[in-house]
Amino acid sequence: MLFVHAHPDDESITTGGTIARYASEGAHVAVVTCTLGEEGEIIPPELDQLGSWAGDQLGGYRIAELAEAGAALGWAEHRFLGGAGRWRDSGMAGTQANEHPRAFVRGCFDEQVGQLLSVFEELRPEVVVTYDAVGGYGHPDHIRAHEITTAAVRLAGGVRRLFHTVSSAEATARGLADLRRDEKVPFRVPSDEELPVTPDADITTRVDIAAHRKAKFAALRAHRTQVTVGPDCFALSNGIAQPVPHTEFFVLVHGPSEGAETDLLGGLPPC
Repeated sequence: MLFVHAHPDDESITTGGTIARYASEGAHVAVVTCTLGEEGEIIPPELDQLGSWAGDQLGGYRIAELAEAGAALGWAEHRFLGGAGRWRDSGMAGTQANEHPRAFVRGCFDEQVGQLLSVFEELRPEVVVTYDAVGGYGHPDHIRAHEITTAAVRLAGGVRRLFHTVSSAEATARGLADLRRDEKVPFRVPSDEELPVTPDADITTRVDIAAHRKAKFAALRAHRTQVTVGPDCFALSNGIAQPVPHTEFFVLVHGPSEGAETDLLGGLPPC
């Protein structure tokens, strides 16, 4: 199976438990990262000068963070789309970073699809996972990752299922309620409406990651420039607590649904 993500840390935040689970069960798990995350805000003050506003060395630093996260999750393969640094983090919508000549959202769409197809041809994934049409929370790079992955799956022909990674409205609300009761949480706990979620009626697949949360948290800690880990939660540079449910959630958008309720590979007969 292949997970297509926009920046280092996205793979751990949204699908880290699922990656760890299937890797531990013997599946050949691969991850594609589309940019180096050069525009990320930096949490440790001592690393601030790595940022795009200073030395602009954050992307290289995050390569090492990503490798550490991959070791924690146990994936078998990793690729940067077009090679490390080919596409640059575009930043949030409307920012100057959108205009960088290597910005992911400014790149040639067909070239990017072709680069992903090359990975498909090499690794031959049966199951592919990426974001939904709004990129989870609207980041331009997440949306572009969705678009090129959707196009590549249509062209490749050999992918048997395509999933979107999403957050459950019900699980998020329960997790936030638990965090509000925990006085040890060092972050601001948001209202239910502040975090992007998907209605549970739209969710097709729920993957139990309870046995792999330790690996997920280890991967989150590896992304130290971007993530701070607390008890049963984490926060990005905005200091807003996000719960870590015992389940990760997906919407099946291509392929047979039988057997996919709790397993990305469920019900798929051997090739």
